[in-house]
Amino acid sequence: MRLNFHLISVNQSSIFVSNLLRHSTMNMIDEFISSLQNSPKGLFNPWYHRDDKHDETKDAPEIRRQQLKTYLSERVETAKYLFIAEALGYQGGHFTGIAMTSERILLGHQEPKYGVRPDHVFQTIEPQRTSSPTVIEKGMSEPTATIMWGALIDLGINPYEVVLWNALPWHPYKPDQGLLSNRTPTADELDAGLDHLKSFMKLFEDVEMVAVGRKCELSLSQLGVDHIQVRHPANGGAPKFRRQVKNLF
Repeated sequence: MRLNFHLISVNQSSIFVSNLLRHSTMNMIDEFISSLQNSPKGLFNPWYHRDDKHDETKDAPEIRRQQLKTYLSERVETAKYLFIAEALGYQGGHFTGIAMTSERILLGHQEPKYGVRPDHVFQTIEPQRTSSPTVIEKGMSEPTATIMWGALIDLGINPYEVVLWNALPWHPYKPDQGLLSNRTPTADELDAGLDHLKSFMKLFEDVEMVAVGRKCELSLSQLGVDHIQVRHPANGGAPKFRRQVKNLF
């Protein structure tokens, strides 16, 4: 009887410690997302800015914050690799709040052709689009997101072992073309993202850092972080990207 009581006590203690650590990590995620509010001028901040012309609802930034929080929190205990690309794009995180992840993935439109399901991204809340259907009926589709997620699923990689992020967390756009455009980040903008990148890496321990493209490799090198480099899948780089990811896993 004493032995059983002892086992129960140990088990309860383990559960208590586990819950305490998880609560602490959730607080760190909340603090990290809150820190993203401080974005430089000239960049779109999907979690705190509203795209008045293209967002469907006024609470679009709140939806994007919740989707990012859910995506990160569901990977805290399973992440093995952090894939870091250059910057957020208008066809991806601008409307989903999640790096290299498009609305068409969240809405299930990429499952028939690529096998990518919404529950590969997160499971505990219902995915939502934030762009207006008048912009594009089925939601935004980003080539980088399609190739990235398609490669993970095609290679049989557990998507909950991979976390996607950007060296520059916000969306750089061309002022003369509006928010539905992308541009290369400036050196100053990438420098502004370094502190957030350091904070982001603290959310996940004992993981491999993977630089997606040369610009991100420079950011990780600046931070003195050991990393593996893979080809960015855009601009004809998809075949090499898939080969490198396959070899990595």
